[in-house]
Amino acid sequence: MRQRPFGRTGWRVSEIGFGGWAIGASWGPVRDDDSLDALRVSLDEGVDFLDTADVYGDHASERLIARILKERKKQGKSVPIVATKIGRRLPKQDGALFTYANLAPFVEGSLRALEVDALDLVQLHCPPTETYYRPEAFEAMDRLQREGKIRFHGVSVERVEEGLKALECPGVVSVQIIYNMFRQRPDDLFLAEAQKRQVAVIARVPLASGLLAGKFKADSKFDASDHRQFNRHGEAFDVGETFSGVPYEAGLAAVEQVRPLVPKGTTMAEFALRWILMNDAISVVIPGAKNAEQARANLGGAALAPLSPDAMARIRSIYESSIKPSVHQRW
Repeated sequence: MRQRPFGRTGWRVSEIGFGGWAIGASWGPVRDDDSLDALRVSLDEGVDFLDTADVYGDHASERLIARILKERKKQGKSVPIVATKIGRRLPKQDGALFTYANLAPFVEGSLRALEVDALDLVQLHCPPTETYYRPEAFEAMDRLQREGKIRFHGVSVERVEEGLKALECPGVVSVQIIYNMFRQRPDDLFLAEAQKRQVAVIARVPLASGLLAGKFKADSKFDASDHRQFNRHGEAFDVGETFSGVPYEAGLAAVEQVRPLVPKGTTMAEFALRWILMNDAISVVIPGAKNAEQARANLGGAALAPLSPDAMARIRSIYESSIKPSVHQRW
């Protein structure tokens, strides 16, 4: 597993990490034993960056990660960097509520759930746009860092404009953003700016909620507890989190245009992850996995040879003609 610098933190992390949303909530049924196996396989194969959040199953994802951290320490194995997120537990998403008094208890909650003395990286969890214009939110994170509760802080964003604004905050060391073959707007300006400022970029929703694994059909069924069923139109949270905001039928059609570009012996998921890794501004990509099989499938993207210029150009063309009108200006 190749490693990449994580901004100006001094860390080097595996270019493929582990996204902990699916083992916590909103992706259909999942068994704890399967989730633990997914984590074990990932870490044993070289993954050393885990991303989670306090709202992923009311700390459920964090508690599973805590079990793995204790297990690996007991076995004398290395432990990964763990990034978590806070802010979605506020009574409402209002920038004025992102204060030290409100955020500090969330940090304490994650410290307890992860059973650590300090959190490696804490990210504000997709706060409303107005938050980026309220310095007190980031001053609160700076204070928590000075207190030793967190080592570094960053932000997870919905929109490119929010990411660009976050880059202006001196204490922000990382920005997490949706970036995949169906969400290419970060290429236009954001990724170059982040690299110039030595801010790490965490690429999330890399497979467009599974669309880019190439296994779904028009009649594919999703459990009622799966956001791909209950959030298709943004009923519960930002619709961009579900299938990257791409209308489902349009996404399926675009996948079929991508499919012929995938080399023989390579899965579409591996191909999609390798596309993301073609940009060296990306520090780590965080696909999710609910079991060991899915975890192993994600790891293959790191082993692929670079995509050809022709393939990259064709993917851009598919995006421009079939996807861009639906998503580009929204996020």
